[in-house]
Amino acid sequence: MSKIGKKSIALPAGVEVKRTDDLLEVKGPKGTLSLEINANSKVNISEKEIVVEKGGNSKEANAVWGLMRSLINNMVIGVTTGYEKKLELQGVGYRMSMQGKKLVMALGFSHPVEMETPEELTVKVEDNNVLSISGIDKQKVGQLAAVIRGLKKVEPYKGKGFRYQGEIVRRKVGKKAGTAK
Repeated sequence: MSKIGKKSIALPAGVEVKRTDDLLEVKGPKGTLSLEINANSKVNISEKEIVVEKGGNSKEANAVWGLMRSLINNMVIGVTTGYEKKLELQGVGYRMSMQGKKLVMALGFSHPVEMETPEELTVKVEDNNVLSISGIDKQKVGQLAAVIRGLKKVEPYKGKGFRYQGEIVRRKVGKKAGTAK
């Protein structure tokens, strides 16, 4: 039994949920998201809540039950409040700036790194070293943050590179000069 799958999803005011065949569409004040419903799960929609149930007793139905509930819940949260990830860039000479819809970063390479930002996401540079990524789709916000972080991960000796805001990086001790024998 899935502890997550058993919970119902409360629908806040201003959120409309529509189901057509295998497609679930959630519309709210921030936008619209859609999801293809797995054949091994049943989605029951009432006026104030959504209940996800198993479609059978197979292993896949058990595995998909909690997942479908979480994906639908993420859609409801996304269209009402949205999601945001913040990345910090630390290091001497490391900079980033927005040029239209293009993010330009100086990361210590011989060339500046340029990246086009998706239309559905909002990317802002704050305080010259904090990057804010926000949008209604949790997966797309997290994916863009992970791709940008992967360009220059935090190295453990000096702590230079991208890190999530609030992330703690364990620092390693560098080499120590030994005495000659």
